[in-house]
Amino acid sequence: MGDEHSGCGRATGPAVGAGPLHQACGTTVDALNDACFCISLDHRALDAALATELGDPRLAALLRERCPHVFAEYPVFVAPAQLQRIEAVVRAVEQVVALPAWREQALAAAPAIARHDVRGVRGVFFGYDFHVEGDTLGLIEINTNAGGAMLNAVLARAQRVCCEGVAPLLPSREGVEGFERAMLEMFRCEWRAAGRQAPLRRVAIVDEAPERQYLYPEFLLFRHLLGGHGIETLIADPAEFVLRAGQLFLGEQAIDLVYNRLTDFYLQGDDCRSLREAYLSDAVVLTPHPQAHALYADKRRLADLSDPEVLARLGVAQETQAILLRDVPRTRLVRAEDAERLWAERRGLFFKPVSGFGSRGAYRGDKLTRRVWQDILDGGYVAQALVAPGERRTAAGRPMKYDLRAYVYDGRIQWLAARVYQGQTTNFRTEGGGFAPVFTLAESDRDDAPEPAEYRSHTFLLDEAGRIHFLPHPLYVALVHAESAPPALAGRRFRLADWYVRLRDGVAEQLLNEWYGWVEIDADGRFRPAPAAGNGEAAGAVDASALPTAGEHERMATLVFGPGSGDAGAAGTREPHGEPRGV
Repeated sequence: MGDEHSGCGRATGPAVGAGPLHQACGTTVDALNDACFCISLDHRALDAALATELGDPRLAALLRERCPHVFAEYPVFVAPAQLQRIEAVVRAVEQVVALPAWREQALAAAPAIARHDVRGVRGVFFGYDFHVEGDTLGLIEINTNAGGAMLNAVLARAQRVCCEGVAPLLPSREGVEGFERAMLEMFRCEWRAAGRQAPLRRVAIVDEAPERQYLYPEFLLFRHLLGGHGIETLIADPAEFVLRAGQLFLGEQAIDLVYNRLTDFYLQGDDCRSLREAYLSDAVVLTPHPQAHALYADKRRLADLSDPEVLARLGVAQETQAILLRDVPRTRLVRAEDAERLWAERRGLFFKPVSGFGSRGAYRGDKLTRRVWQDILDGGYVAQALVAPGERRTAAGRPMKYDLRAYVYDGRIQWLAARVYQGQTTNFRTEGGGFAPVFTLAESDRDDAPEPAEYRSHTFLLDEAGRIHFLPHPLYVALVHAESAPPALAGRRFRLADWYVRLRDGVAEQLLNEWYGWVEIDADGRFRPAPAAGNGEAAGAVDASALPTAGEHERMATLVFGPGSGDAGAAGTREPHGEPRGV
């Protein structure tokens, strides 16, 4: 995960020089996910990146309209040891899938189209999805048409830091461009693997009613990427294809390769007839293909990967078995004869349809009703041991869940991303949620590493009367966790101001970043983000309605930097001052 073509070395590799994170945010990934907001999404940089990628500034507007919650506001932090375990799981799965006995068993259980000779075509954009929580890791599923890779490349170009010390955490431009080159080369590799000698000239991206798909903007990004390297790229519904004279056509244009984003994994629908016939007659290169789904993504394969008896029978090496049995949650087929036992154990299980995708038809056991339970018993489902997702808090204190997606090609991780959400399963409907970059710390950033005292967060509550209440950082953390609420604050609504300040010799020198939003503290002391005044939207990024007046800003500057500090929002050095006083 570290060479220049993978894009992962900088995006997920060890962070260097991340010292400022220690003082303000903590030294463990749990502490960073709880309280570090030093890196955030820069919406202006995102718009610029989209305009650069497509040469069309209208895409940014399209993305905001179509996918308003596709990019999370803050990154996710993951321990280096967990990244190593993710790599080990990917290698272990690849070793098992390569076994003739595995292939024979998996393909025998799939439709006949899965047994078509793929002639070395691997399948692009596998997605290995993990839950990571503390020391626990679980491979919850494998997808063979995982979306979001191009969106994550754009997202990597649009991260903002509030202090110089965390800048080395960001993916380098070279790393992002390396990831894009790897994606381009991946399609060419698939073309060559199919035995084609001529250059790859024309690709079609296929999905059902593509312009109505949530991730349609990503199709446009792929079209720009491939088109910029001489590969004409079209976007089509499967019904638009025609097979004639031994070649697949879209209109009057012959198609060399189809990038398959369909969820009809075995091309069984009538709309897929021409594509299916072209694939079976080797008139087109299809990637990913039905065989990949049968070998990797059928949920029944998770049952095999987590069953010690199956692994032993297939001849899987002991060290590979150990990795899989540790990090693939136990998964079982749901059978009517096991109904009573599974219902009794349901609170520790997650139920998924064998042929499902996108979390559709998936249920946490503790949320099941008897009606849904009967549907599960009547249909093809697996029951997977529940592995809790990770947790990432927003600057307003709202807890969010996240999972990790490793984009994999030919057994190698190309990029690692997180999906941040609220609810039972991942979704792109959560304010402040969506795809998020993943960062980690170098070994030198452990708890026992020296802690530089160079930066500090100052947090204030501004009440309706214009009074400013200084919150010491321990009290702020306690409020976020609903552990403490002074009686004077309970039952009230406030604007929250968070100033990130550089220190010199332990005292405030310069304001580097400021954040504002609305929060409420209820009568029981629970702290939560509040809707913005007058518009009913949840707090997430900086909320314009929560901005301080000029007078309030000056008073906060006086508290932090001392009398005569002027406008602390302007760049420049301030007169050092000690700890701010409460008002």
